[in-house]
Amino acid sequence: MKIRNIISVLEEMAPLAYAEDFDNVGLLVGNSETECSSVLVCHDALENVIDEAISKNCNLVVCFHPILFSGIKKITGKNYVERAILKAIKNDIAIFAVHTALDNHSQGVNKIFCDALGLTNTKILVPKNNFIQKLVTFTVPDNADKVRNALFEAGAGKIGNYDNCSFNTQGFFTFQGNEDSNPVIGEKGKLHTGEEIKIEVVFEKHLQSRILKALFANHIYEEVAYEIYDLQNQHQNIGLGMVGEFENEMDEKDFLHFVKDKMISDGIRHSVFLGKKIKKVAVLGGSGSFAIKNAIQAGADAFLTSDLKYHQFYEAENKLLLADIGHFESERYTKNYIVDFLRKKILNFAIILSEENTNPVKYL
Repeated sequence: MKIRNIISVLEEMAPLAYAEDFDNVGLLVGNSETECSSVLVCHDALENVIDEAISKNCNLVVCFHPILFSGIKKITGKNYVERAILKAIKNDIAIFAVHTALDNHSQGVNKIFCDALGLTNTKILVPKNNFIQKLVTFTVPDNADKVRNALFEAGAGKIGNYDNCSFNTQGFFTFQGNEDSNPVIGEKGKLHTGEEIKIEVVFEKHLQSRILKALFANHIYEEVAYEIYDLQNQHQNIGLGMVGEFENEMDEKDFLHFVKDKMISDGIRHSVFLGKKIKKVAVLGGSGSFAIKNAIQAGADAFLTSDLKYHQFYEAENKLLLADIGHFESERYTKNYIVDFLRKKILNFAIILSEENTNPVKYL
């Protein structure tokens, strides 16, 4: 099995198009055409993890955080990033990162976070903007079903929990082909009028080339009329963070002890207790201070995230309990999820969970 075959499965789990613009996801080191011996899944692809991959005969390391995040001009081994990359290259080990591609997935980092706490009725906290497009096309009634079904098969027409969604209207068309035309209906040089169906479907913008390929392959016209629009609608099933509910509410202090136990955190920093019960909880794995207002707007009783600065605790505004449980801790079960996903998709192949603890933060 080649590394590119593993990558195809990883992109089922976390489409790279879901990643944030600032991020660096995908194949960071290595050649996708290399035969894969086995896969090591980790949180951070540090030098000690590359050593582990060498010892376990893994030539593909799948990491959550990208070891290459910002541009580098030299690789001399002077810091932890360069040392890990050098060692990977010297030992023909490829590195693939998922990061915010999995953060933004509805079954990704924050759903894993919610599941670890037992939260139900979950939904995205910060839905992704500028990610939906609409295709409008026109064809004769006899061709409409074929075109529509091909568009659905290519990924169009999915809205929330529904698929095969479209809007269709009937109308009339006119055309007159020139001497170089080859019309399927009518004759060139003559004005033709007929009945036509207008088909409208929405799709995730990264699917545009696939959608257009399906349209052109299944449309009968020589010149296919179509329009594509960018929609301002938020994508309710893609985005950062998540909000959910406990079956039974609990006291604030009991809640934090519960979180500390479930997420195996050695310390939690939190805002002032408000004397209110905790039932609705917002979570955002990793650095989530930007979403404090979203958590408040969602009506959350508490917001769990990490990397909060001193003044950001004031932003709770006595409206919710704000808690920093640790960056690694908020994402700690992600690598387990990746391993489980790969093992279900790729049978009889070595998918290994890294034993290295790459959390750089320690507590007294």
